[in-house]
Amino acid sequence: MQVIQHSAERLRLALVSNRKDLIQHFQKYTREEKRLLEEGLYPDSTLFKPITLHLDSDWISSHPEPPQDFQQYYCNPYRNTPVKGRNTIYIQTVGLFGEGEAATLRYVGWLREYCEAFYYGLSVKLLEPVPVSATGCAFRINEYTHNLQINTGDLLSYLKKKKPKDAFCIVGITMIDLYPEDSWNFVFGQASLTKGMGIFSFARYDDNFYSRSYKGRLQKGRKVSPQDYSVFDGYYTPPITSTLLLRSCKTLTHEIGHIFGIQHCQWMQCVMQGSNHLEESDRRPLDLCPVCLRKLQTAMGFKIAERYKALLRWIEEGSNTGEAGTSSAKPTEAFEASRQWLMKCLSVLEDE
Repeated sequence: MQVIQHSAERLRLALVSNRKDLIQHFQKYTREEKRLLEEGLYPDSTLFKPITLHLDSDWISSHPEPPQDFQQYYCNPYRNTPVKGRNTIYIQTVGLFGEGEAATLRYVGWLREYCEAFYYGLSVKLLEPVPVSATGCAFRINEYTHNLQINTGDLLSYLKKKKPKDAFCIVGITMIDLYPEDSWNFVFGQASLTKGMGIFSFARYDDNFYSRSYKGRLQKGRKVSPQDYSVFDGYYTPPITSTLLLRSCKTLTHEIGHIFGIQHCQWMQCVMQGSNHLEESDRRPLDLCPVCLRKLQTAMGFKIAERYKALLRWIEEGSNTGEAGTSSAKPTEAFEASRQWLMKCLSVLEDE
């Protein structure tokens, strides 16, 4: 295992900058906010920890790219910032999530609420769910896993037509696997910063996806007609579990972060870290490191404590959405570590 431990000096430069105007901008944070943001500068921090690489296939090892500090983000002419009249995130569901329309609406409702807490201050709205047939996208059976896949390029073209005028961005989500072109095996998702849209699949976040017993596998050798969307009728979608919800929240907020112009994080453990596989994705925390938090806060202007309180409410109100143990209850058991972390952050911000 390799630990990426940057020096305090380099992390301070990444967080604050050495430009006079950006230093002055940093000084506008409250004493408590600065203390939280600077917490990650210290090797013994209990809130923000260094990145660990476990495999050669981990993102940073296999995708070398320059790290983006706050100054580089701030000076990027292509970064997106919500403005009046263009400050709503839209979520378009493609296909079903769970068993039936009621389960789909409940699940994407939880995602909407979480996204609205994460991007505190923006409105997040759900568009009417659509079946795969409504998108007119190409699809295929993966020759290795024998599951259905839909084409990301066609889905992005569909989203472009559906994007409302007041949208900061529009993101499509689906429980069906994706592929960007015939030569690719699969892709978790695809996004466009300049067009403010993306499409993401949660299919491979099912623990059983890679097993031979996965219920989404079709009979080997089966052929599908290019326009016969009936193959998606009753197609398997994994059960909604707490772990699946956690993974979905990570992916959705990570990819929307890219639409803001925030690149893959290489400073500390952060939800904006890149990931090549499920194990690496699961190691990422649910929230932002101080460098990426400053990027987002600068773009949106929220009070850091208010954002953390909104995220904490979303977790703690989970058991109130239905009787515990019933299908209507929000499954937040997998969020317990994040709940504890948020409380620690708030204790710093509230000077306890």
